[in-house]
Amino acid sequence: MLPAKLSAVRIAASSTTRLGAALLLALIAWTSFAQPSGDESAPAYHLQSGSIARNRIVALGQDMLIDGEALSDAVALSGTARVSGTVIGDLIVLDGDAFLASTAKVGGDVYVLSGRIDAAPGCTIDGRSVAYPDASALWVALIQGPAMGMPATSPLVLGAKLALLAFWSFVILLLFAIGRREVLSTSDSVRVEPFRNFFVGLTGVAAMVLTALFFSAFAGALIGVPLLVLVVVAALVLRFWGMVAVFHALGDWISRRLGVRPPPPLTAAAYGLLALGLLKFLPFIGVWTWSVATFIGVGAALSTKLGRREPWLEPA
Repeated sequence: MLPAKLSAVRIAASSTTRLGAALLLALIAWTSFAQPSGDESAPAYHLQSGSIARNRIVALGQDMLIDGEALSDAVALSGTARVSGTVIGDLIVLDGDAFLASTAKVGGDVYVLSGRIDAAPGCTIDGRSVAYPDASALWVALIQGPAMGMPATSPLVLGAKLALLAFWSFVILLLFAIGRREVLSTSDSVRVEPFRNFFVGLTGVAAMVLTALFFSAFAGALIGVPLLVLVVVAALVLRFWGMVAVFHALGDWISRRLGVRPPPPLTAAAYGLLALGLLKFLPFIGVWTWSVATFIGVGAALSTKLGRREPWLEPA
């Protein structure tokens, strides 16, 4: 049984992949001018009582009413989800609220970003409940994952990927402007020790996830929330810095393999972004390639202390 209002946020590391997928779906919805948020004229998606949906349900820019049985996940983007029936998989709501009636049953997790969860007494959620009422579109733009319920060639998916590549172009320009020498130093680490950096990055990401779990689950709001924000900011800085270093190392490597004169550092980074960007449009391969590149980049950023080549903690 659940209380009438779920105000606490409970996060689990095993949910990271699905939550990343949900966040990319939000970006797809918010970057599509064909489905403006808050369009009251859009009819609600209604799974009527006695009906069964065997595949994943995705409602873009409209409310979702589930009175029947959904045998997979149910996703509402820029709309409210009202459930009185059954969802076998996860219930994911981006830019909207989730209302669960007393007869509602969710076999997986409930994710809500930019909204709240309102669960009536008597409803059942077998998984976890995660709510970020104040999540903004900025956070959505920083996280990537596979698109659920939509083909890889969908115009919305392609548009979202192009928007992400444009965002990474901005990050390259920004970091080269404020720390060109340090970025190149991190790039050398990517080129010389990619495998070591991969495992360092994997360990570092796992440690940050566990730290965030600890702060959100055990620390009080007064202490836990600021510390959790610090962990998230640190993770984003490491990722941005590391990925720009990976872009440069890859672009420089491609240029050398082609036997051309090494391009300027900023141009080499653009080449690397273009190469990884092309891979991003390939189903599955793009997701795995960017995941590996992220771990390598984070590991290189940690190993070099953001290119400064100094120990993180000075000896006493």
